[in-house]
Amino acid sequence: MTERLDTAPACLEGSEQRAPSALDTPALIAESLSALVEDYGLSGYVLITVPGETSTDFSSSVLLTSWPEEMLKSYDHAGLVFGSPVIERLRNSTIPFLYDSEATNRRRADGKAEIAACLFEKYGLPRGAYFPAHNSAGLRGALAFGGRRAALTAREMIELNAVANHVFTRMVALTADRSARADLSRREIECLSWASAGKTSLEMSEILGLSEYTVNHYLNRATRKLDAVNRPQAVAKAVRAGLLN
Repeated sequence: MTERLDTAPACLEGSEQRAPSALDTPALIAESLSALVEDYGLSGYVLITVPGETSTDFSSSVLLTSWPEEMLKSYDHAGLVFGSPVIERLRNSTIPFLYDSEATNRRRADGKAEIAACLFEKYGLPRGAYFPAHNSAGLRGALAFGGRRAALTAREMIELNAVANHVFTRMVALTADRSARADLSRREIECLSWASAGKTSLEMSEILGLSEYTVNHYLNRATRKLDAVNRPQAVAKAVRAGLLN
C-alpha cells in the first residue's frame, strides 16, 4: 500500500518538478493514467467533461480513455447517457464515489439497467470509482477508473482523488492551447462573452438586437470552432485562450 501511496501523486506531481513537464502532451497524460490503472490492479480509465443535460452522446465528452472504441460506440448506440445515474450524480456533486455497474444501474428509470450493466461487465469494468474535478474557469469533469477487482479502499480513493483535478486541468489546458487560434468572428466572441456573464440566448438576442435563432447559431458555430462539447466548455476554452476578457 505504501508503494501505491507514493505512486499515485508521484506519477503526476513528481513529473512537475522536471522541466518542462512530463505532462506536456495528451499522450504523456494517457501514459501516466495507464500506469495508475496497472498499479491499482484496475482495467481502464476515462477522463471526461461532465455531459450537459442536452448532450446526446457520451463520446463527445471524453477527453482521454482506455475504454475500447467499440464500448464507446455501444454506449452511445444504446443511448445510455440519458438517464445515467452516474452522469446525474456528477452534475450535482463534487464528492468522489464508488460504482458497481449492476447495483448503480438499478436506479435507471429508462429500462436499460441490464443493457448498461452487461456492457460494463463485457468490457471488464463492472466496478470502480468516479472522481469529480474542475478547472479554474469552472468547467466540470471527472476521472474514473474501473475493473474487476474488489472496491477501492478509502485510502485508495484519497490517493486517486489527489490525481483527478491535476489531470483534468492539465488536459483541458492542452486542449485549449490547440484551440487558441480558432478563427472566431466578432459576433461569436460577443455571444460567448455574454454567455460567460450568465445571459440566456433570449437575453442576448435583446442585448445584441438579434433573433434568438441567430444567437444560437453564433454560439453553436463558436462551440464547433473551439472543439467544445457544450456552451460552458466553449466559454471556458475561449477564456483560457485569451479570446474573452
